[in-house]
Amino acid sequence: MKYIAMFAAAALTAGTAWAQPPAACKPSSLNIPGAPYPCVMPDRTAMFRVNAPAAQKVQVSAGGRVDMTKKEDGLWYATTPPLVEGFHYYTINIDGASVSDPATRTYFGGGLWSSAIEVPAADAEFYAHKDVPHGVVREQEYFSTVTQQWRRAMVYTPPGYDANAKVRYPVLYLLHGWGENEVGWTYQGHVDQIMDNLIATNKAKPMVIVMDNLNAAKPGEDASIYNARSVLTQAVPVPPPAPGATPAPRGMPRMSNTFTEMMVADLIPMVEKNYRTAPGRENRAMAGLSMGGFQTLNTGLTNLDKFAYLAGFSGNCGSLGASFDPKTSCSGAFADPAAFNKKVKLLYISTGSVEGPRVKQFSDALQTAGVNNVYFESPGTAHEWLTWRRSFQDFAPRLFR
Repeated sequence: MKYIAMFAAAALTAGTAWAQPPAACKPSSLNIPGAPYPCVMPDRTAMFRVNAPAAQKVQVSAGGRVDMTKKEDGLWYATTPPLVEGFHYYTINIDGASVSDPATRTYFGGGLWSSAIEVPAADAEFYAHKDVPHGVVREQEYFSTVTQQWRRAMVYTPPGYDANAKVRYPVLYLLHGWGENEVGWTYQGHVDQIMDNLIATNKAKPMVIVMDNLNAAKPGEDASIYNARSVLTQAVPVPPPAPGATPAPRGMPRMSNTFTEMMVADLIPMVEKNYRTAPGRENRAMAGLSMGGFQTLNTGLTNLDKFAYLAGFSGNCGSLGASFDPKTSCSGAFADPAAFNKKVKLLYISTGSVEGPRVKQFSDALQTAGVNNVYFESPGTAHEWLTWRRSFQDFAPRLFR
């Protein structure tokens, strides 16, 4: 820990004597103020620099692990192959120890706080911070009677929310993916900026967006990947697997009905008590990315009396391809396609074009069974935040119409 602290302090205070990057290499927008590295070249290669004078081997893990080279100034440098547009987590590996880069802000992903780099996208305008009226993302703590813990949700209220005290708004419950938490959609996804821009151009209806942590455990259950800022009290210890059982991957939550129970019993009532929300299922939507999409469909499809709009971004309810049976898959929610289509105003499914076929197979299977759904594909992206930013931008204007 002493070594890492010394590395971080040195990297932050070395001053302008260090070599500057080429003029064409633009600092990432996620860097701390004044940090020239990491930077991104026009060809989307990224340059990194690390101050670790006593290290024997330094690598950067960004789009794959890349060896860094120590140069005459005593600093380590590396240039990556071209990266895909958008947001990418990365770490620095120094003699076997993975650390965050002190030149960047940190983001919670993969179950830990990591550095990140933003590769400018050709269509980045839709999530840019613009001179338009802005909503507010509020931090809302509440006690869950189901988990017996204090929890935290992030709540976006649209522009004009505080000024228009008589207006009530529809609500979207929006979930992150595995290894992330309730701040992901704000910090990595820019959901507030996307919504501000859509509302300013009259492309989306003003709405409240509630972003909670999809991990929920009752006392004695597997506490999963809770972190100090997601659940505000100590998590329940994880019991060892039963003899002969295969343990879950480290950090991988076991899906259960606890989140669904907690959402119905605690989260929705808390939101409707503390925020000016419009009543009824027609004014309530739920969406999520990856595991959050899986959780969304497993919650929403079993509570269609509460939600009229559902979306899975790179997520499904676990029934795909030839194994899909509309009468039994997804809790039998699609057993009567005509009734489902009449009740659900929008079932939205999206993926990245290089993410693999599973989500598209799910959409096609639904369509073959007569279940209406909207399918969206993000061009050139995989299982990553640009896929989900684009999905949200396409999804939000379809809500509450």
